[in-house]
Amino acid sequence: MTFDKYIKNVPDFPKPGIQFKDITPLIGDGEAFKAAIKVMATFAKEQKADVIVGPDARGFIFGTPVAYELGIGFIPVRKPGKLPRETISMSYALEYGENTLAMHKDDILPGQRVVIVDDLLATGGTVEATIKLIESVGAKVVGCIFLIELDFLAGREKLHHIPILSLLHY
Repeated sequence: MTFDKYIKNVPDFPKPGIQFKDITPLIGDGEAFKAAIKVMATFAKEQKADVIVGPDARGFIFGTPVAYELGIGFIPVRKPGKLPRETISMSYALEYGENTLAMHKDDILPGQRVVIVDDLLATGGTVEATIKLIESVGAKVVGCIFLIELDFLAGREKLHHIPILSLLHY
């Protein structure tokens, strides 16, 4: 299936100069969404994932159905203040600002094999922070999956040692 026809380019969002890639047409089409999840789940299975991690919020959209497809758990990585138990956190730079991510300290066990699933790889800040959180509890990131990769921002360079699957490249 050709996924790029389901992605809409929105110029100057969220600020001037940014070319936002709108994924809502893809997730709004049952056949396209299911096909994308199948491809992602196949990759995660090949990496022998024990658990899927998805960063807030669009990582939830793709990560939960991948985990469901594989019959394994899904762990959310959220914005600070959204999780009720003890958390660990990591701050990082975005291509247009800064952010912080947090996860429950005990959601991922030492030695677990983790695949991170998100909608977009841009500068790599979000996934790099997520990797640091996962590794800080003794787990191993064995793969990263993205619907879209913005090649010109070179985020992949921050992940040189981890297998990566990106369904679309811009």
